Amino acid sequence: MRAMTVIPGRPDSAELSELPNPQPKDGELLVEPLCLGVCGTDREIIEGGHGEPPPGRERLVLGHELLARVKQGGAGFEPGQLVAAIVRRPDPVPCACCAQGEWDMCRNGQYTERGIKALDGYGAELVTLEADFAVPIPDELGTFGVLTEPSSILAKAWEQIERISRRACSAHERVLVTGGGPIGLLAALMGAQRGFEVHVLDRATEGVKPEAVQALGARYHVGDVTEVAKQVEPDIVVECTGVAELVAGAMQHTAPGAIVCLTGVAPSRTLSVDVGALNNELVLENDVVFGSVNANRRHFEQAVRALREAEPDWLRRLITRTVPLDRWPEALEKGDDDIKVVVDFAQH
Repeated sequence: MRAMTVIPGRPDSAELSELPNPQPKDGELLVEPLCLGVCGTDREIIEGGHGEPPPGRERLVLGHELLARVKQGGAGFEPGQLVAAIVRRPDPVPCACCAQGEWDMCRNGQYTERGIKALDGYGAELVTLEADFAVPIPDELGTFGVLTEPSSILAKAWEQIERISRRACSAHERVLVTGGGPIGLLAALMGAQRGFEVHVLDRATEGVKPEAVQALGARYHVGDVTEVAKQVEPDIVVECTGVAELVAGAMQHTAPGAIVCLTGVAPSRTLSVDVGALNNELVLENDVVFGSVNANRRHFEQAVRALREAEPDWLRRLITRTVPLDRWPEALEKGDDDIKVVVDFAQH
């Protein structure tokens, strides 16, 4: 079978490799990938800055945003059923969080991740998948099920926001999302589904991003984050870029009692910030700033519900390009108009 592989730590090592067909063990499904989304993490691995192969191996099978069809079922899954796949596996100790199924909050870092850390990913023509980490996808979602994994990241972020907001003595009303990529747009979708007044800040002045935001009934902004934040006075900020200027700006000029969720990761860079003034604002206004990454089963299930509630025409806007498996490296070449690029295993 063909598989998307890379040597972590070695740039320009990506290739389409021939590997033996996998043989499922007890408790595992054999699935045929239909679509595989790509993201910034995949690009980082390709560029040599991230990733870890399975023990004793040089190459890693890439890919973690899976939509597949069950070929060989079991444990309640039937052949032909659509599934998405959870990415992280709990550490073997396990820590207190992993022991409770909250492996997205692992305390000791000994977790593994399919297609990222010490486990092969889903970018192959056949894949084994532990039934305990398979997520049923309704047939009506179809190919939009490939958005389940990125949606799970925002489902977790919103779950944490809602937990924190319970301490407030007044309702939160206005959300500012920084970044109009797939994570930002999915954050905006879930904010709109919760009835918030949603604002999205991005650099694009036309095209899919502003159209998708407006289709949610939200407001789209371009320009300086500080000026936009002053104008909006958000109660909730979901930062989806990791860009230093936006991270710093997201924590300033919010409404009192604001909640700021940081979901983006970016290369380290130096930025001049008045830490004293920022500290004073956070303290004197009872603000909360927290980071959120990864997702557990509960969040994947929440993601499926959010996608089912979304308009299909809106979801269709997010998948801006598909490429066949034999040209899969093209999916990593991000274009100006790209939101979510997908490797289509059926396309030739």
